[in-house]
Amino acid sequence: METRSVRLPVPGHDATLEVVRHGSWGRPVLLFPSEAGGAHDAEGNGMLDAVRWLVDEGRVSLFCVDSLDAWSWSNRDLPTEERAHRAGVYAAWVSEQVLPHVVAETGGDSEVVTVGVSLGAYHAVHTTLQRADVAPVAIGLSGNYDPTTWNGWGELGDATYFANPSAYVANMEGDHLDWVRSRASILLVVGQGPFEESPTRALSSTRAFADLLTRRGIRHELDVWGHDSAHDWPWWHRQLAHHLPRFV
Repeated sequence: METRSVRLPVPGHDATLEVVRHGSWGRPVLLFPSEAGGAHDAEGNGMLDAVRWLVDEGRVSLFCVDSLDAWSWSNRDLPTEERAHRAGVYAAWVSEQVLPHVVAETGGDSEVVTVGVSLGAYHAVHTTLQRADVAPVAIGLSGNYDPTTWNGWGELGDATYFANPSAYVANMEGDHLDWVRSRASILLVVGQGPFEESPTRALSSTRAFADLLTRRGIRHELDVWGHDSAHDWPWWHRQLAHHLPRFV
């Protein structure tokens, strides 16, 4: 398996974040790590091994990215609105740097699938809802899709609203909603076991977000696993290995 790494500039900042590519062929899959994780986490935590056969067969090329969570959503010293402003910097990096890089690397022959675990599930789904023109399929594993529930404080403003799928999807209408309905397809997966509700609220948030997508008529699937399915890497391995093959 060929592995290559690049660092891409963060818009408006004197910083770079890493993108690691595994494989040379197949549908591009943009993989976000768990909270405050990095581009090497997929390999270090066994996620790459869980879908290695798809990479080896040339069906998938994984693009694993750094997060910026420690500076944004995970920084509890900051009010939610400032965290959201900083999260917008990361979203701009994904949209303006990572997605064009993935398209250039793969020739644009196949549309991107976004995948994320835990807080990374939020990033995957948010990216698809914002950039369904390039990345129309999202797979969120054990996600919470309402950033206002993430130990937040302070007054909320536009930055939080536009970073919160649970808020902006509820108000989509007109041509924009029609476009999202025509392009986006979202798979939400969550377990009912340890840490899927407390403290992550992943189970209740995933169910609530699936209900919202139903009300807005946005194509999606909800797959709730059993009471043994925990908020942890071994279960995310199984879930991704179970679902990804049908998208590639």
